[in-house]
Amino acid sequence: MASSSSSWLQSFLLNPRKNPLAAMHCKAVSSRLRKFGLRYDDLYDPMEDLDIKEALARLPREIVDARNQRLKRAMDLSMKHEYLSEELQAKQTPFRYYLQDMLALVKKERAEREALGALPLYQRTIP
Repeated sequence: MASSSSSWLQSFLLNPRKNPLAAMHCKAVSSRLRKFGLRYDDLYDPMEDLDIKEALARLPREIVDARNQRLKRAMDLSMKHEYLSEELQAKQTPFRYYLQDMLALVKKERAEREALGALPLYQRTIP
């Protein structure tokens, strides 16, 4: 009973359609990402989480190249203290996900390996 009520509460809190505060947050994040031409998945850092690094390695090269170009453009704009033009901002799709499905698959595979007692495929090493 407790898990169903907590999942309902979590879905209410995180769903922008049900929670006006979540909708306001989503709108603010969307506005900020549009200014730099980024997508939400671009914010994931492969150096922080090895699952993200593995998911990016499994994606097609064109998707990873487009991600790198968006990140370079955003860094360039940030260094110049500028934003994209209003026309380009209108064309941006900040919540068009490209990493979520692959990341879920990688996490599922890692959890399955851990459940079976196998060694992890990748480990963090200090250079």
